[in-house]
Amino acid sequence: MACWVAIASVLFPLASHGQLPSRLKVSPPSHGPDGLRMEWQVPGEGWSFEVQEAADHRGPWLPSPVGAVGTARAWLDPRGVADAPQRVFRVVSTPPPVQRGKLLSLSRTASYPAAQLSFLLMLQGIPLTAQFDVDVYKVTYETVDPWGLPTTATGAVAFPLKAGRAWPVLSYQHGTILRKLDAPSSGLSTEGLVGVLLATSGYVGVSADYLGLGDSPGRHPYHHAASQASAVVDALRAGRAACASHGVALNGQVFLAGYSQGGHATMAALREIEARHPSEFDVVAAAPMAGAFDLSGVTLDDALSDRPVPNPYYFVFLLQTLVELYGVAPSLADVLLPPYDMAVPPLLDGSSDSASVNAILPSVPSRILRPEFLGAIRSNPGHPVRIALRDNDLASWAPRTPVRLYHCDGDQDVLPANSSVARDRMTALGANISLLNPKPGANHGDCAQPALLLAKAWFDSLRK
Repeated sequence: MACWVAIASVLFPLASHGQLPSRLKVSPPSHGPDGLRMEWQVPGEGWSFEVQEAADHRGPWLPSPVGAVGTARAWLDPRGVADAPQRVFRVVSTPPPVQRGKLLSLSRTASYPAAQLSFLLMLQGIPLTAQFDVDVYKVTYETVDPWGLPTTATGAVAFPLKAGRAWPVLSYQHGTILRKLDAPSSGLSTEGLVGVLLATSGYVGVSADYLGLGDSPGRHPYHHAASQASAVVDALRAGRAACASHGVALNGQVFLAGYSQGGHATMAALREIEARHPSEFDVVAAAPMAGAFDLSGVTLDDALSDRPVPNPYYFVFLLQTLVELYGVAPSLADVLLPPYDMAVPPLLDGSSDSASVNAILPSVPSRILRPEFLGAIRSNPGHPVRIALRDNDLASWAPRTPVRLYHCDGDQDVLPANSSVARDRMTALGANISLLNPKPGANHGDCAQPALLLAKAWFDSLRK
């Protein structure tokens, strides 16, 4: 007797977006008088499809001889069953093309005279000299979501105002932000001021908001390496277009730096550029600082321990991403104990700040989890949570670009072992990686300024 089986498959562009569950849903095949019929659904328009078949799940997979599907979301095979005792079908889908990095809008949000910036630096005790007046612009650009579908994102670009100069670009990746309006493009965030201070020092400062922050739709995929990378790469493209539209000359050099989540995003962006865009961006040096590079190891082990942490909201923010992108549970509420199952999810919609979430959480993050879920993660090396986190680890590859890691040994938010593991593994793979302790004993917050100043001093020594 003949057997038909249908499965879903998705072909993404070369820039992989992680091992996410397919958004393509194929209905079970049905057989009628006209033949075998399959139908499927996928969010969005502009997809193209191909039905492939094989004798079994091991392949080889070949296009069905019945014909191409194109943009249709249904397929009919009029053949009988006498020619094959079994056929296995899959639907291969290709997402619509995206003009990644296309500048959609550009608006000036602030202007800073150098004298004003000098006063600000003095008040904050930051040992920098403001050299140039600065204009700051909000950019909206086209990019891709975690599944490769078209979406938009926002960011900030800060220009030094000095004619007759060609500037290097310094892409600064910000730390964890819960509220959409705290993103760099809003001008209300201290993270956004980093780009301004870079610009007054002679760089074009580019700061991506990341997906789901600023004016980008949807929730932010926290610590999702691939979409952090695509948002940063496309922000660099949009920033380049913004410079061209205002006659701001660039010298071709690109520097990457970021702190905390931004350290993770910086490493992800560097990996993406080296793998897929090396001829487009001349990355001179990268400074990933205080990043959770070993999510599935150091970071998860710490989260599952009984150690009190300063900011337990990091854990639920990450867990939300694992639920929504990787499907590790039907919903975030399903894995949280009462009262957290009802109280926490509404606070992660982009309108609440970190203090609001921390206020309702215990200092030991694992205590909010249902015992059966927590026990399964602890006991099962192949648990979906562990697999999803491994998909976002950034410690086991070998950058060709000069990289300096910065991490203070007193950090209790992102354990310094994340950086030492990354250094050791990358060094073993042949990379030249150094790890610096900017301020011995400093905690996560107190380490940020000295780390940024050391990274900038290094970049200054390499710029044209």
